[in-house]
Amino acid sequence: MKMKAMALALLYAGQVWAHGVSGIDAANFDGKVRPQDDIYLAVNGKWQATHEIPPSESWSGAFKDLRDLSEARSRELIEQASTGKEENGNARKIGALYASFMDEAAADKKGLQPIERDLQAITILSSRNELLKLIGGWQSGNVKLPLALYVGIDARNATAYLPDLYQSGLLMPDRDYYLGKDARFSKARAEYQTYLTRLFRLAGYAQPEKRAKRVVALETKLAQLQRTRVENRDPQKTYNKMTPAQLAKLAPKLDWHGFLSAAGMGGVQELNVSQPEYVAGLAKLLGKEPLLAWQDYLVAHALDGYAPYLNKALVEARFDFHGKALSGAKEQRPRWKRGVQLVESSAGEALGQLYVAKYFPPENKRKMEELVGNLMKAYRQSIDGLSWMGPETKKAAQVKLSKYMLKIGYPDHWRDYSGLEVKPDDLVGNVKRANLFDYQWQLSHLGKPVDRTEWGMTPQTVNAYYNPSQNEIVFPAAILQPPFFNIAADDAVNYGGIGAVIGHEISHGFDDQGSQFDADGNLRDWWTSDDKARFRQLTSKLVAQYDAYEPLPGKHINGKLTLGENIADNSGLQIAYKAYLLSLDGKPAPVIDGMNGDQRFFYGFAQVWRSKTRDEALLARLVSDPHSPDEFRAIGAASNSDAFQKAFDVKPGDRMFKPEDSRIRIW
Repeated sequence: MKMKAMALALLYAGQVWAHGVSGIDAANFDGKVRPQDDIYLAVNGKWQATHEIPPSESWSGAFKDLRDLSEARSRELIEQASTGKEENGNARKIGALYASFMDEAAADKKGLQPIERDLQAITILSSRNELLKLIGGWQSGNVKLPLALYVGIDARNATAYLPDLYQSGLLMPDRDYYLGKDARFSKARAEYQTYLTRLFRLAGYAQPEKRAKRVVALETKLAQLQRTRVENRDPQKTYNKMTPAQLAKLAPKLDWHGFLSAAGMGGVQELNVSQPEYVAGLAKLLGKEPLLAWQDYLVAHALDGYAPYLNKALVEARFDFHGKALSGAKEQRPRWKRGVQLVESSAGEALGQLYVAKYFPPENKRKMEELVGNLMKAYRQSIDGLSWMGPETKKAAQVKLSKYMLKIGYPDHWRDYSGLEVKPDDLVGNVKRANLFDYQWQLSHLGKPVDRTEWGMTPQTVNAYYNPSQNEIVFPAAILQPPFFNIAADDAVNYGGIGAVIGHEISHGFDDQGSQFDADGNLRDWWTSDDKARFRQLTSKLVAQYDAYEPLPGKHINGKLTLGENIADNSGLQIAYKAYLLSLDGKPAPVIDGMNGDQRFFYGFAQVWRSKTRDEALLARLVSDPHSPDEFRAIGAASNSDAFQKAFDVKPGDRMFKPEDSRIRIW
């Protein structure tokens, strides 16, 4: 979810920025659809019927438009840096990194040479412990491995960092792609087999089909060991802190000290093992499966991971599977877009510093702070008015809300990239060094106090987030633009757009996951047992509501997987509406273009979810993404809103009608 300059109107009670412009794009309306029947299609139906997703994309819409804008602006900044005239050291590195990617001829000429050492390291493996050590040593690389090790914050001690060992190692979007009986998953498995065969053949390996079958069979066994995404949403179940000695007992007969040492963590005293049963099962699999199968697995994953930076044949092979088969795209994204993506992932804050200087004036930050303050005021009032929550839990909820940290636009302190070496003629080397630089930056946190000034997104990212371990809400600069916030528009559309986004992120601190963390970011129960039971009863109704939606034939939304986001969508909309009423200060909203204020609020909400997704990409989202598809984010939240039902005089028989006692009101 994202935000924008919309901050302006909200905060000052009675202050109105521009009465004359509705901010509603009525050109996208479908006049044949009533909002009482489908608010999403009423607002976006004409666009939905006529818009064509660009051939190189798997989806399109309001969010994507902003991401395209951010991408184009980033390209301009990068290409300016590529001229070599920049005195800024970061700018020169950005330019050199981009230049190395744009030199397609050089990548073609080098072929597999940039990863020959990696492939040789796999070939000479002679034992399981050597294999485990290689997996540890490659944690900083571009290869998806059966174990992922990273540095996070200790869920039960938010002042300290803690290494986390997590299940990983599948190249398809989710375990369902390996285990599911749906014909669409079966088709994906066949295409995966074809893709891996192609990789082995292009790399010159004998018996490519046989090797590909071994890899698919091994990944299927990994998928069987792994927890579902729903299971991994439970922070209690994923918190399993232990010593390296306890890890060795959990998964015996393996050199875990060698693994941790190779990963740069040989001295750690404790780590979190998010899925202990997976690690135990993996240890058995490492001992049981032939070493040759693991070698084929690593070769395939190395080729897949580095393919975007190698010769054209490998680039095309990877796109044909990941881009076309799994996502439905018709053609490869332009090389410049992929180059911008590389810079984003390798030196994102360095690029962000240039972005902010040109596209986010300091006053926008102040105005956003005002807007968020108004939403927080509405949230405080809403908690006080909850009928299902008792006074003790309400008091704890207010304490948590009062301790929210707000980050808007860009960091106060930028990352130092002076240690990152970039060469204009060494693309794969640049990728490896950037990955290692970031990994070593992670390692540098161990043993130090948690740095609460750091950001988890770059300023040019069109998104926003809530971090439960730091109890913070973060809104990067790039989300603070139309259609989420329009300074020229009436307040109603802005509250429905960016206001709902702000409310969404605030609500994540009180969703089914965030509510398990206290005001200081620690995983600790602060609820009374009765209030917790009532909360679960309410959220179970939301699970049932979204379970009923069927975005693809035979494929429903998973209400348990999407529960946290659905809570945030529903609560964010209701809080944004309350904040909108506060902004009116008791005065009537103007009627603009025949729409009253409440109607414009909900139209503004619906238009930010304008979106189209190819079926292949939508299938992947339904099994792997904790967000509901955009159309149902608009419909689901609006249908539970008393204000929506009243604004459009929704009656029994209308498709969006819900009886008052059936509407789900959580926060």
